[in-house]
Amino acid sequence: MSLRHFLTLQDLLPAELRQLVARGSELKTMRENGERPSIFANRILAMIFDKSSTRTRVSFESVMIESGGGAIFLSPRDTQLGRGEPIADSARVLSRMCDAILVRTFSHDSVETLARHSRVPVINGLTDSFHPCQLLADMQTYFEHRGDIAGRKVAWIGDGNNMCNSYINAAERFGFSLSIASPEGYEPDMLGTLPDSFAVDFSHEPERAAADADLVVTDVWASMGQEDEAEDRTESFQKFQVNAALMSRARPDALFMHCLPAHRGEEVSADVLDHPQSVVWDEAGNRLHAQKALLELLICGAHG
Repeated sequence: MSLRHFLTLQDLLPAELRQLVARGSELKTMRENGERPSIFANRILAMIFDKSSTRTRVSFESVMIESGGGAIFLSPRDTQLGRGEPIADSARVLSRMCDAILVRTFSHDSVETLARHSRVPVINGLTDSFHPCQLLADMQTYFEHRGDIAGRKVAWIGDGNNMCNSYINAAERFGFSLSIASPEGYEPDMLGTLPDSFAVDFSHEPERAAADADLVVTDVWASMGQEDEAEDRTESFQKFQVNAALMSRARPDALFMHCLPAHRGEEVSADVLDHPQSVVWDEAGNRLHAQKALLELLICGAHG
């Protein structure tokens, strides 16, 4: 089996991504029926975390435990990475001991360096540039609630951050239209790199982005590592809250998603987050199933 990594959605073909979504839902049904096959018997996942996490850590660790394998949590505080060991050297060592490596860190270059020197699959659990594992869960959630997302309209409201960049990738891979609204100065970096054949609607107007959308998505105004910018960001993002008035511009059956944790009263109003059209809890829970399907593909080479 040839070595494959998952650093962005672009690492898998559109057909493969759709297969992952379908397999994630299949594994979810199996689990709900009490079936937890030992897909990863005697397999080991190394998990490198430079950033704090709830959903990413618990979902990946749970996947390995309930599927017959094991996960090793590694932080800079208790590994040589925190004492200056080069990432390339850590990759060479870990990939001789483990079957896959998950990394959640700041610089996307670090993940790419790890992958270049690893003998086993490397998975991006989040960088400042991309969050592809979250998009697998988001897509699975939409498919389960509304069917195929191809040809639908998705509205991204807020910061042009790692999640926004991954939604740009997802639009190209899954065939939906994407309308982004960000404050001035917070546009996604990817906008200037898109090919002419692929268009994303961008404006500084959240009402324009939300108009007739089938899915509305947002994220926190200040991500990890941006705490010192929080006050300035709060001022800049005031008009970009997803609230009932903004959701009323979307389609009547539009879904709302947020990768969590959410700050009620900031990027999203409490009534929207807790509304029946909000599927954030299914979205969070699907991290487990989507990532189980991903690990199955990367480690085992095929789906069951």
